Amino acid sequence: MELTAVDIRSWLAEDFGEGDLTTDALVSEEATGEASMLLKERGVVCGLEVAHAVFAELDPGVRFDQLAADGDQTEGEVARLEGRARALLGGERLALNLLGRLSGIATITRRYVDAVTGTGAEILDTRKTTPGLRLLEKYAVRCGGGTNHRLALDDGILIKDNHLRVAGSIGAAVELAQATGEEVEVECDTLEQVEEAVAAGADIILLDNMTPALLVQAVVLTGGRAKLEASGGVTLENVRAIAETGVDFVSIGALTHSARALDVSMEVA
Repeated sequence: MELTAVDIRSWLAEDFGEGDLTTDALVSEEATGEASMLLKERGVVCGLEVAHAVFAELDPGVRFDQLAADGDQTEGEVARLEGRARALLGGERLALNLLGRLSGIATITRRYVDAVTGTGAEILDTRKTTPGLRLLEKYAVRCGGGTNHRLALDDGILIKDNHLRVAGSIGAAVELAQATGEEVEVECDTLEQVEEAVAAGADIILLDNMTPALLVQAVVLTGGRAKLEASGGVTLENVRAIAETGVDFVSIGALTHSARALDVSMEVA
């Protein structure tokens, strides 16, 4: 998980503004306290280290005892804290926002991964992430058992429909991309495009919004000459049927753009 003190300070500055008026009015600087962080529903916990970092930025001497590890499927108390009361209260919302968001992503990812167990297909994420939180959200996908697709635009070549409109054809686009020496993935909407991509020597073909019946045909047509990634319209209800067509990967934007935050809380003793 990639995280810097600059990130934490920026997020805290956004939340604090000019200062925590409520806590500063009610709690003395010398006061200390204890608290517990809780998952109020069963799920895959993710974000304990970043929660710790939030409190440590406000109180370098804070004690943060993890009672679970990121990636554990659990419920209830996941961490205990002890430190300056102002730090515990001031960092509470940011720490919970991050813990709930990341745990939600890890939890829904685990459900997709479990749904395709035994098919041989891998669950991938996409770049449909929250600006500024991509590395953390992709970390959460890994905690849920998924696999990261591209982390950024410099992390692989993926020729999509708008690229094809500019390049003119799949064959021309793949040829230009292959000159970089990088692995080349190309998006295809039809079986005719799949044939073009295979003929051009694409390494991976993204099968966009194809029905399971079309996916089976694409698998047969490709005959192992390229890896196949199914994407578009994937839900927990249909993901296994998609995986059973024989594709190598199933990519799901909803892992990060639509995951519901897990219900989490912090209780001061």
